[in-house]
Amino acid sequence: MYSLGQIGGVLLLPPEWGIHRLAIGALSGALLHLLVQMPGLLRLRGRYTPSLGLSLAEVRQVAMLMGPRILGVAVVQINFIVNTILALSLPEGSVSAITLAFTLMLMPQVAIAQSAAIAAMPTFSAQAALGKLEELRGALASTLRAVLLLAIPATVGLILLRFPLIRFLYEGGEFTSRSSELVAWALLWYAAGLVGHCLVEILARAFYALHDTRTPVAVGAVAMSLNILFSFAFLALFRAWGWQPHGGLALANSLATALEMVGLLVLMRRKLGGLEGRRVLRGVLQSLAGALAMGLALAGWMALAQDLPAWLITVGGLVLGGLVYGLGMLALGVPETRALISAVQRRLR
Repeated sequence: MYSLGQIGGVLLLPPEWGIHRLAIGALSGALLHLLVQMPGLLRLRGRYTPSLGLSLAEVRQVAMLMGPRILGVAVVQINFIVNTILALSLPEGSVSAITLAFTLMLMPQVAIAQSAAIAAMPTFSAQAALGKLEELRGALASTLRAVLLLAIPATVGLILLRFPLIRFLYEGGEFTSRSSELVAWALLWYAAGLVGHCLVEILARAFYALHDTRTPVAVGAVAMSLNILFSFAFLALFRAWGWQPHGGLALANSLATALEMVGLLVLMRRKLGGLEGRRVLRGVLQSLAGALAMGLALAGWMALAQDLPAWLITVGGLVLGGLVYGLGMLALGVPETRALISAVQRRLR
């Protein structure tokens, strides 16, 4: 709903309002985000009395946990802001390139990781509150496995289909083929960090469920510092190699996020006494095998379809890639695939 508000602000408001349409659209999206929840609230038929509730211990606890949580959410954006500031000194088009590429990378991250994290959070919280850490460990391992089974092929698909995807979405008018090349170069390196971004989202929610909002912030602060160091290092390295330097900023972001993911994994494993590593690793290996088959199929499709319109290459690649990967998961006997098919069959009945 938030995105629809932003899109509506651009498409429906008078063009002469200029950039103000974006601001009004963002406000409209926030209002829609609220209103879409109202029918469910009204169905509860409860009575509500406005109150800060500062005398309640639970409210004070939320206030104490909320500060680090806000900082934790901000880390991802702060890292990107650092990239943007450094890109201001680079050749024209670099800032727009990393902005558009980062947005494209976040699309599958939101669909895969944020949705899974929001859905899993109540379960994590209930298990933590009841002291059922063994159940929490199992639920977290299952969520990590499921996210990896989606994030790994999404990474491969995003890397291989980045050129037709960008041309389909953006190319036209002042956005030329040169613009597509700039965005595609940044997206290549941002996509490499998709798995890290996805797992960080899940792991952070598990820490929050355990009422530990400080650890993700501390690890995120270290990652933010590393992102700055990596940015300067990769800028110099890419320049020395004759590569477009804005790609170095994207790689720095991805590497820092990957290290943040590793740090959170290690700390959560200690906190819960394990994370069912063998089961998660088995899922990673199965996903890598399926993604390899999918990548080969997409490479063949790209070679055959190079003269087709960008939208057809993109849509055809998505359908083909999803089909090959799904069949690969079935052939490998991945239980999540069978569970998904059973759920769809129950819905159809």
